[in-house]
Amino acid sequence: MTILFCSVGRRAELLKNVRKSMGKDGRIIATDMTNTAPALYFADAYHVVPAITDPTYIDVILDVCRKENVDVISTCIDPEIMLLAKHREDFKKLGILVLTPMEETAKLCFDKYCMYCYLREHGIPTVQTYGDLTSFENAYTDGAISFPVFVKPRTGSGSVGARIIHTIMDLQVAFNTEPDLIVQEYMGNALDLDADVYIDTVSHEVVSIFTKQKLETKIGGASKTISFKDSKLVEFLINSLKPFSFNGPIDVDVFYRDGRYFLSEINPRFGGAYLHAFGAGVDFIQMIQQNVNGLANTPAFMAYEEGIAMLMYDSVVVCKV
Repeated sequence: MTILFCSVGRRAELLKNVRKSMGKDGRIIATDMTNTAPALYFADAYHVVPAITDPTYIDVILDVCRKENVDVISTCIDPEIMLLAKHREDFKKLGILVLTPMEETAKLCFDKYCMYCYLREHGIPTVQTYGDLTSFENAYTDGAISFPVFVKPRTGSGSVGARIIHTIMDLQVAFNTEPDLIVQEYMGNALDLDADVYIDTVSHEVVSIFTKQKLETKIGGASKTISFKDSKLVEFLINSLKPFSFNGPIDVDVFYRDGRYFLSEINPRFGGAYLHAFGAGVDFIQMIQQNVNGLANTPAFMAYEEGIAMLMYDSVVVCKV
């Protein structure tokens, strides 16, 4: 299998895990818009490409796929997910499996307020969310929500701009400078959880779930986590994901409060803390290989140990560029 990871940035450990899983039988290709992206140097071959906003971007990536005989393509950044989903048929013509959701599901995942509305429409417990200042102020006046609240950009990624706000005056100031915010109920008294989930690209069923509690978060992702098992959470996730059309690995943020689970966000790509799942023996790369071969994976849930911790630390790449 030859797998292409686009926009690899700092995801060096992910590529190292892919190499460990595939051994010498597979090839890793990586792209980024600059040759100083550290993860490029853990691939078998890399290509410097335009920014994803460049009108030639997809043509360049298709050329990379032809040159490197790519079998499967994925991306490491949220804004590119929609782009790859939109051009799925172009890659399919080359026999390439695209590890992104279908286009409509990709749109929902990128727009956090649309995702909230969709979850509510399907009766899936989620975090109370307001799409504009006026609707929040009305709810606040009616006593339906109180401070503190949590705000973040409607279409942001990597937790950029996400923060706690304590007063109505501060919230109004925030909206004056960033009108595209959403306001959410603050879940500070809930357990902050994360799940790495694999949706089989042949059977289109959830076949693997790895769950962990976040112990520490830095730069928009969990930096310390610990594994746990709960059959009720597995059931919650399987049922909650049914209304969507995912394809491959996804990362799901969940809160647990007062005996109930609440789905928060879904990132339809390898999560930044998938490293924990792989280290605990949950190998999505082998599942991808099975799907590339046209075979469905057998569902296997809670096939790992509880109490296994992931503790991230910084490292460096020293190389000639």
